[in-house]
Amino acid sequence: MDRNLVERAQGGDLEAFDALTVSTHPRLYRVALGILRDADRAEDATQAALVDVWKYLPRLRDPVAYESWSYRLVVRSCMREAKSAPRWLPRMPLGHEEPRTTDPFAEILDRDQLERGFRSLSVEHRAVIIMRYLLDLSHEDTAQALGIAPGTVGSRLSRAMAALRAALEAAERPAPGWREAQGADR
Repeated sequence: MDRNLVERAQGGDLEAFDALTVSTHPRLYRVALGILRDADRAEDATQAALVDVWKYLPRLRDPVAYESWSYRLVVRSCMREAKSAPRWLPRMPLGHEEPRTTDPFAEILDRDQLERGFRSLSVEHRAVIIMRYLLDLSHEDTAQALGIAPGTVGSRLSRAMAALRAALEAAERPAPGWREAQGADR
């Protein structure tokens, strides 16, 4: 991030803030989309985070910390958005991807199962996974971006991955009574 651009925006330079917003929006949106799993809600959270950036930018002590500070604002915005959202949302596709396997049906099932498992995680767990694996931030950078201790990043990652594994394993198990229904059909 250009320190001079951040400092100019801190001083109220609207052109500098506009340039900062143009360069910041795509990565903040990507984080929000990863956490919220809904394009419209991710855009709302990103816009709210950018409003917070404008509002609190003069208080940012170290312009070099702008990037991790803006991540923290978008994660907080996502948490607010997640709390205000209905408990159930229809599954919305996040974009078209070409199948990479020879069995596109199996890949779609795997992707859908992973999406359901990811949605079952708390916002805090989704945020740490997105920061660490999607953005490829170190534990320290993830901790700084989320405003938590580096050790907390490790424990949240561990718990998030365990919860994701449990959700995926639960999805693979047949529903209770499934075997009896299969026997009744024969």
